[in-house]
Amino acid sequence: MKCFPVPDTRNIDLGVSVGTRLTIRLPDDFHHHCRDGLKTKTVLQHACLRVGRCLMMPNTNPPITTTEMALEYKQHILRSMPDDQNYPNFEPLMVLYLTDKTKAAEITKAHAAGIVGVKFYPAGATTNSDFGVTDIQNCYGALRELDRLNMMLCIHSEVTHADIFEREPIFIEEIMKPLADDFPNLKMTMEHISTMDAVDYVLSASDNIKASITCHHLLFNRNDMLVGGIKPHLYCLPILKSESHRQALVKAAISGSPKFFLGTDSAPHSRDAKESCCGCAGVFTAHALLELYTETFDKHGQLSKLEDFCSSFGADHYGLPRNTATLTLEKTSWKVPMSYDFGDDLYLRGLRAGEEIKWKLVEEESVNGKKPKLDQQSV
Repeated sequence: MKCFPVPDTRNIDLGVSVGTRLTIRLPDDFHHHCRDGLKTKTVLQHACLRVGRCLMMPNTNPPITTTEMALEYKQHILRSMPDDQNYPNFEPLMVLYLTDKTKAAEITKAHAAGIVGVKFYPAGATTNSDFGVTDIQNCYGALRELDRLNMMLCIHSEVTHADIFEREPIFIEEIMKPLADDFPNLKMTMEHISTMDAVDYVLSASDNIKASITCHHLLFNRNDMLVGGIKPHLYCLPILKSESHRQALVKAAISGSPKFFLGTDSAPHSRDAKESCCGCAGVFTAHALLELYTETFDKHGQLSKLEDFCSSFGADHYGLPRNTATLTLEKTSWKVPMSYDFGDDLYLRGLRAGEEIKWKLVEEESVNGKKPKLDQQSV
């Protein structure tokens, strides 16, 4: 199957000069998929270079529905860390997969074990969400305990009964607003928001409700995915929206508002799973997550706001100390490899495979406590 390169229709004309260096506090990624089995090690080698903490999504197969499963998955992640270097600042953060049957007692147990919250997937909304929630009111006992313990409700903010481009706004009206009324103090994250409707809602909501934004929703719109041929490696859920929605997300991200922070939703799938008659949803961005966010902030002359978005606002929302380690980027172009290893599958294709990214990590600088081993060939 022929796979066409993804065009960069943003025509990025980045602001600062080539060779500029930028040192920021080590970021956190509050939405990350590291998969399971042999795949985990090949995915982690990218993330642990660029972030201090990763909120690991529980929609594995089977899903992480109990405290014991979450702790076992955390140990698998730690055992899967790259063995050529030590990353003393890297920490996986765990959440449970919320179901209609999740009990308050399980939330109590999870809190005692250091699990930070639960993930609410509407049933059937995305990858491996068949065990998700059919009616959020079925979960109110668990949510009351979540609220009492000041834990986080992470939300995939889409309904499943509407047009795919309208699922987020309808979710806000039908589920999010009633949920916020019933739990006015519960900490909530609307993950990977994709519409101006979500931006407006988060800005108007109380301070316990905030949102993460992906780098691919900042960089691309639905035309990039569909015009001139379908680009399967840009297919994700929530799906890319119109240009006006992309612009609203960019405005929110670079605004300096503590309501918005980094959450990549980096979601690796093998090439065969993406380039098929029924391709999987998910964009893999871990290989360049910080570099891609930096492009957006640079383009709009807001590099001074990058650190707060990437390294401060998310940690504050989750009640975690801000990282003390730093990393350095340089405005130097590098070419993304056409593929990366992905466990025992054929290979994994990263966003902008075969194309240039205008910022790169600086190899001689300390990254997460160690010098990084990078796959970033300068051009």
